[in-house]
Amino acid sequence: MIFINPRTDFAFKKIFGSEQSHDILISFLNGILYAGEPAIQDLTIINPYQAPIIKGLKSTYLDIKAELKTGEMVVIEMQVLNVAGFEKRILYNAAKAYSIELAEGQFYANLNPVIALTITDFIMFDDMEQYLSRFMLQEKDCLIDYPIQDLELVFVELPKFKRSLSELESLSDRWIYFLQHAPDLETIPEKMAEIPEMNHAFAIANKATLTREELDEQHRQSFFIHDQRGVAVKALEQGIKQGIEQGIRENQVQTALRLLPILDDETIEQTTGLPIGDIQKLRNQSTDL
Repeated sequence: MIFINPRTDFAFKKIFGSEQSHDILISFLNGILYAGEPAIQDLTIINPYQAPIIKGLKSTYLDIKAELKTGEMVVIEMQVLNVAGFEKRILYNAAKAYSIELAEGQFYANLNPVIALTITDFIMFDDMEQYLSRFMLQEKDCLIDYPIQDLELVFVELPKFKRSLSELESLSDRWIYFLQHAPDLETIPEKMAEIPEMNHAFAIANKATLTREELDEQHRQSFFIHDQRGVAVKALEQGIKQGIEQGIRENQVQTALRLLPILDDETIEQTTGLPIGDIQKLRNQSTDL
């Protein structure tokens, strides 16, 4: 079997957010949010489009949006590329999901909690080692929780998860391993096959079950991610190269300035490698000063 990459937008939504995915999403959320306990028994997958309350405000799309039987809202986003403003987008989407629950004339007490679950294929928090982190409102100095904990931000940073297949223990471990390694597998590992919802997820991710249009969309998104990462690497390499060149240039100039009072221009050129025209400009500038 060949499995599609569940980290692409198309695959993630198909596996976890389609009408046939309720059992998968329930198991996934129980694993990530509730340490494998069956806290979520049922949910409704709803349209992830978040229309603005006020005309002119920004509309937003989430990867998956689900309402739990308890009334809680879970908004889920799988992010492969670390783009500018991503941290603010998470806050914006969470706050928007919370605020649009309230219809005109309703009381604020009717607002239900929102959990914003963000899975990243890059490291967001360099100062934390754990791959799973949770943020809620808290007083800065006394570390006292705000009386209403209706907004929770949950992050899973995939690069921080280093466990091998033989080291998988919890339901959370298995789902994160699935996100990381499904495209590398040829069969469903025994440790994962024993969970019915994971078998279902692998079945949906099996390329043999996809239509030609779905395969084309999956390939398009995979190529786009690959290209964007290539652009980022090239930009970093160019920045490093420019930085090195700038450092060399600055060192040449500083050395030339020290040698101006004691050596002629030709000797300074041979010593520093700085073009003689630049040395003459430095000498003229020092003379003017």
